[in-house]
Amino acid sequence: MTERSTPQDRTDERRAADPDAPTPGGPVHATDANPKTAPVGNAEKDPADWVSGDEPMTGAQASYLKTLSEETGVAYKPDLTKAEASTLIDELKNARNAKR
Repeated sequence: MTERSTPQDRTDERRAADPDAPTPGGPVHATDANPKTAPVGNAEKDPADWVSGDEPMTGAQASYLKTLSEETGVAYKPDLTKAEASTLIDELKNARNAKR
């Protein structure tokens, strides 16, 4: 008579046979984490390292820069790249928040 195995038993056997298999409750490695939900991800990339950083700023960036320029009294610059606009947005936000 053969022994019946449960799905969990079969999973445990596969994990035991594969040394690279993730262990339940074990540490999460960078390759295991979902980049969209990981607490630290690619959203923190330096604008200078952006692949598309040389492209003209987006409409959303331009609109936000106009607003921040008005709030901080800094002249609006329409010919920025995406990376330059992102950096300037951060600077203007910090300047605006420091005044508050």
